[in-house]
Amino acid sequence: MTIVQGDPGDGKTTFILNIAAKLSMGEGLDGGMNFTEPLNVIYQSAEDGLADTVKPRLEQAKADCEKISVIDEKIKSLSMIDERLEEAVIKTGAKLLILDPIQAYLGCGMDMNRANEARDMTKKLAALAEKYQCAIVLVGHMNKAAGNKAAYRGMGSIDFFAVARSVLLVGRIEGEENIRAVVQIKNNLAAFGHPKAFALSEDGFRWLGDYEITADEVLGGIAPKANKMEQAKRLLRELAETNNAMQSNEIFNLADEQGISKRTLENAKKELGVRAKRINNTWYWELDKIRQ
Repeated sequence: MTIVQGDPGDGKTTFILNIAAKLSMGEGLDGGMNFTEPLNVIYQSAEDGLADTVKPRLEQAKADCEKISVIDEKIKSLSMIDERLEEAVIKTGAKLLILDPIQAYLGCGMDMNRANEARDMTKKLAALAEKYQCAIVLVGHMNKAAGNKAAYRGMGSIDFFAVARSVLLVGRIEGEENIRAVVQIKNNLAAFGHPKAFALSEDGFRWLGDYEITADEVLGGIAPKANKMEQAKRLLRELAETNNAMQSNEIFNLADEQGISKRTLENAKKELGVRAKRINNTWYWELDKIRQ
């Protein structure tokens, strides 16, 4: 079970809708996500209308809407402990269930600020996820306690954060009006993922991939110390001014001295169209045809 949290209007729903769209087509949002077939998704939204907002946004993201289901709430509102969730997962064979936002699916009389109630609700969802091997994503707004740690800025009890296997923070990047960061602030199952970013524009959503930023910088409205991707591109362009080709190990060492990770450098290499060539068991990067 994953929680995606952030301030209202910062792009959480757009991020999740685009993940759902990609999965419905059997594709991954990021380069490292590999799928062999399209997946069925259940997407419940209490804040946006299905016909006038959700479906047009899914279509803009080129989703296969036949693969995305919605539980009918016209007669009775849905809750996190509603048996209709399990029924829908069984019926559709969904591998992803999204509730957006958490606050709308508590059910009558439930208080997400009470630790025991929050724990009970999330444990039932976690059991559902495990039983049917269905990933569950809860989208939540953050409170306004500026400067607090992300774990304590999620709406409601800290137990929501405690039960989740993974928590992602989505937020604005200071000085970048249309770019949003995605930073993992909890991961119980594997190593922390590298921070990512996406851009929002009139043309829609554009995935940017790796981005050098911390959760503290996102929460505090602090501009990143340096955009490592741009720094990596600048390094390659500078090297291209005096070298037609260089050994890849030499470039990696120079990047490391500037605090640029191997992964970021590889991404910069790809964006600039730099090709690698093997000569006598040594790899070289051809810098003479670098894209400016």
